[in-house]
Amino acid sequence: MNIEKFRAVVVSEKDGKFISEINYKNISELPQNDILIKVKYSSLNYKDALSASGNKGVTRKYPHTPGIDAAGIVVKSNHKKFKNGDKVLVTGYDLGMNTSGGFGQYISVPHDWVVKLPKGLTLKESMIYGSAGFTAALSLYELEKSGLSKKEEVLVTGATGGVGSISILLLAEQGYKVTASTGKKDEEKFLKFLGAKNIIDRNEVDDQSGRGLLSQKWGGVIDTVGGNTLSTAVKSTKYGGLVAACGNVQSSEMNTSVFPFILRSVKLIGINSERTPSALRQKIWKKLASDWKSSKIKKIYEEHSLEELPPIFDKILEGKIKGRILVNLEK
Repeated sequence: MNIEKFRAVVVSEKDGKFISEINYKNISELPQNDILIKVKYSSLNYKDALSASGNKGVTRKYPHTPGIDAAGIVVKSNHKKFKNGDKVLVTGYDLGMNTSGGFGQYISVPHDWVVKLPKGLTLKESMIYGSAGFTAALSLYELEKSGLSKKEEVLVTGATGGVGSISILLLAEQGYKVTASTGKKDEEKFLKFLGAKNIIDRNEVDDQSGRGLLSQKWGGVIDTVGGNTLSTAVKSTKYGGLVAACGNVQSSEMNTSVFPFILRSVKLIGINSERTPSALRQKIWKKLASDWKSSKIKKIYEEHSLEELPPIFDKILEGKIKGRILVNLEK
């Protein structure tokens, strides 16, 4: 292989500020792992923007290339499971956090991080879903495994974000009645397009009363924001209801009593898509490529080049992005 340099977003600290620029990196700068992948597509996630802003809880050392998602072609393999030319995807693990990520044209990763692209998905489609879509699908999978009933109403918080929007899409197309919680009053048309039956203001899921229990509303919840929103959702869940917690953009704190759990038998399910075991990871991606694949994903994303990414980092941190941001590394 004669590749020496490739384009990448590089975040560096300069005069106390973190600056994102498009630079050239050497292949030799990548870690020495089993699989070298030429990245065709990536996607922008909240965690990428945190890394680009210098958040040391996400990325410890700079300069760094973010990008927790990548889909592309294997160009060098030192493991029998993969061969040159295989179409693959990588989401989660340490990619884009402390390992050079998908906002570079090449990544080098351990073989057990890599998933062969399932039949039914293109590389592009896999990154429209990306970590957000995988997290949404994993949340639905865990809720259904725990007995979620299609007779019950399901609440999705942070509804216009990546995980929230795809959660609505998946739930609605599987026959669930979805209520979307959002602070963006002008996005009703978008949420209805995804399949939401009801749309409520996020203030309705922000109880300040201090009560241990609230009126029973939800049979299931996918919460993408954490904090008091999650606490309120738990207190509003019906007897025997299920809550999947998969985000903390509002806060990592959750203040509630034990009453929802011991008086209503509410189950709180933690969703960690980053460390999902390989077998389950492959199972979820196969569902997204077949039973749960939606034609609507082609209408919920914006496509950008690497050069267009830096100004968008602040927008996602400010909650000004809806749906998904696809990154085309050959654009």
